[in-house]
Amino acid sequence: MKKSILQRMAAAESRTESPVVSDASDKPSLARRHSSPVISNVGRALTQLTEDSVISLDPDRIDRSPYRDRFDNDEDAAKELEALKISIASEGQKIPVLVRPHPTKADHYQLAYGYRRWAAIKAIMAESDRPETIKIRAYVRELSDRQLIEEQSLENGVRENLTWIEQAMWAVQLKSAGLSHRAMCPILGASEAAISHLFRVTEAVPEDIILAIGRAKGVGRPKWTAFAELLKDPSGAARVRKIIDTVEFRGADSSSRITQAIRAASSAADKVTTEPAEEIVDFAVGDRVFGRMKSNSAGTTVSIPKQERAFARWLADRMPDLLSEYNNRSDPTHQEV
Repeated sequence: MKKSILQRMAAAESRTESPVVSDASDKPSLARRHSSPVISNVGRALTQLTEDSVISLDPDRIDRSPYRDRFDNDEDAAKELEALKISIASEGQKIPVLVRPHPTKADHYQLAYGYRRWAAIKAIMAESDRPETIKIRAYVRELSDRQLIEEQSLENGVRENLTWIEQAMWAVQLKSAGLSHRAMCPILGASEAAISHLFRVTEAVPEDIILAIGRAKGVGRPKWTAFAELLKDPSGAARVRKIIDTVEFRGADSSSRITQAIRAASSAADKVTTEPAEEIVDFAVGDRVFGRMKSNSAGTTVSIPKQERAFARWLADRMPDLLSEYNNRSDPTHQEV
């Protein structure tokens, strides 16, 4: 009797006695699947794929889905991919990927889901002495763009480990495929109000800044919403872009990068942050110092040593004449800085 993918996934999980590091889509938790709002759709969709439809393909003949549901430039993603590569190299590919015939390239295919498995197997090929022997197990189905993105979304529902901003960017992809907010509800497992909030953030925060920050594991809606509010001022995005190529920003993890971005967006536009250096001038004749003038951002002060008290009195007596002389020799409208 033919078994659905869900049945085979459960069987594969029960056969594995020792823990194996792998992609969450290769070995999802049954308990977590039951808690997902999309599980009824998953069951109906995946039962169409049966064991006798699995074929072996050259990974080089498969292209990635045109719809991106993951951030590539992320340290967590790189670590997870390396762990999955090791798992597949030692234990094999447990769950096939899903592909469709490529719409524009003959004898090629396009991924619907299973990107991490495909990327891991491509990495194994690159390290193999006989890359031509490396194959990927895949289901092949005719899929429209709308069906492809729905199948890709169903796997996201099984994995349930997209970060908040990844889910928001995935909603953008769903919208580009023609799905309404209501149609996204069962796919994302969210209410229309929650989906509208996703778009309020993606509409306020430019895509290049989101991708520069990364998937921001552990950062949820409140922080992203606060960041979006700051970027309503167009100058905020410009200030964030000034820091995204700095060593401090690029060297931080994505959760720290959003904190740096919020700090940059919060700062006053084009604010001069450096204070002028303090200037010190001594009034002296030879080795004898009669006074010292200090100037800084707070103003200018003149101090006269105790032993020059007589000079201080003389200066105070002469001050009216000095002020009059200064006023007559200078432009009254001009103020020295």
